Amino acid sequence: MYALEMMDITKEFPGVKALDRVSFKVKKGEIHALCGENGAGKSTLMKVLSGLYPVGTYSGTIRIDGQEVMFRHIVDAENAGIAIIHQELALVKEMTVGENLFLGREPKKFGIVQWDELYYEAEKWLKKVGLDIAPQTKMQSLGIGQQQLVEIAKALAKQAKILILDEPTAALTESEVEILLGILEQLRSQGVACIYISHKMPEVFRLADSITVLRDGKSIATLSRTKTNEDQIVSLMVGRELTERYPYMKRNPQEVVLEVKHYSVWHKDKPMKVNHDIDLSVRKGEIVGIAGLMGAGRTELAMSLFGAYEGKVEGEVWIEGKKVRIRTVQDAIREGIALVTEDRKRLGLVLGMDVKANTTLASLKNMSKFGVINQNEELKWSQNYVQELRTKTASLETPVGTLSGGNQQKVVLAKWLMAKPKILILDEPTRGIDVGAKYEIYHLMNKLAEEGVAIIMISSELPEILGMSDRILVMREGRIVKQFTHEEATQENIMMAATGGK
Repeated sequence: MYALEMMDITKEFPGVKALDRVSFKVKKGEIHALCGENGAGKSTLMKVLSGLYPVGTYSGTIRIDGQEVMFRHIVDAENAGIAIIHQELALVKEMTVGENLFLGREPKKFGIVQWDELYYEAEKWLKKVGLDIAPQTKMQSLGIGQQQLVEIAKALAKQAKILILDEPTAALTESEVEILLGILEQLRSQGVACIYISHKMPEVFRLADSITVLRDGKSIATLSRTKTNEDQIVSLMVGRELTERYPYMKRNPQEVVLEVKHYSVWHKDKPMKVNHDIDLSVRKGEIVGIAGLMGAGRTELAMSLFGAYEGKVEGEVWIEGKKVRIRTVQDAIREGIALVTEDRKRLGLVLGMDVKANTTLASLKNMSKFGVINQNEELKWSQNYVQELRTKTASLETPVGTLSGGNQQKVVLAKWLMAKPKILILDEPTRGIDVGAKYEIYHLMNKLAEEGVAIIMISSELPEILGMSDRILVMREGRIVKQFTHEEATQENIMMAATGGK
């Protein structure tokens, strides 16, 4: 018997058919991967299942254990044994870890919360996900990877029959990923049905029993993992063959555009350095990859070069042979530096504003006269970038917060392309983005390098770093410890340098 059957699910938004008669089934004790490009309808389908889109807002049938169900809100879905771990964490930062685990389900006696019982139970679930922290710890003091594990513990504590995981490893370290994969193996043996949404093909093929591919809101195919391969799944997702996952081009970089000398960055709260005495240079038309483990200081380096880091900065920055002082984001933009941040929702976009306004945000000076924005210019340029980057949006007036992750990333890129930067810093540019959108971003990087833009790319995905960089710098504990050319670099020697191995 199937734990879950979703039959002919159709969901429409103004101007967009997000789901078009999608059917999807999961057996008990099965890990079923749901794959597709951003905007294919994966998250929409799961929002229907979890009661976020209530019955009446979509058409089609949902059955759990053979019985038809109609969810009016999230609580109905939770009562039916469905738990979802969203890509965007749903945690209250000001509360403790224990309070978050049992939010809305606190153990009570005569209406009074039994705190001892709550924290005792919380400790039990935290141990299950390999988190050795006190449940009284405030949520905001945890790193993003630890917060993700708390979110997983919260779902497990609900004793779900159907567990939905949406990009659960995007913010996890390798050791945390191993813990999660172990938990999922355990749940499978206990008969829990797991729906696993991920763009990371190695994970999908390591874990999943079955794989369903969605494309443009339609269910394209459901295949057994043992009877398919990565290339077939990727071509089903994008509707075309991707012959080369990383379209590297041999380049001849020209003169040095950016030079950083004896550069140190201090922690914003503690009396310690997060970057130590860094020397680096980037040439016109060159892609320099920066590799390293989480906590190596790569993001702090990027944020400080963009004038967006709160800690003290020492050292020299030279652009095109001229020494510059970058204290604010405005200074950086004026000197021709652009940054596509790792956290696009919090730092890269204004989610309530539309696609047009977000695209032109960094270039308003160039399209206004006496403080008045030329709206025709704004429309023309934002439309150009939507077409050039193939951004999927109903219109330029669509709030950017409603777009899929890949399309949001394209809006962030459009914003900085419009500012015509000399130096483009990309911090995890393809995190949470599907293979088709990744491929388009890689082509865009090649095009920008051809046009003479100096690019720094920070990425935790080694194949991406190896596949796209002319030179690779490896960071460890805030220092650049090794440099490789495109030809010299391998996954092994990068990891050896990143971990301090011999």
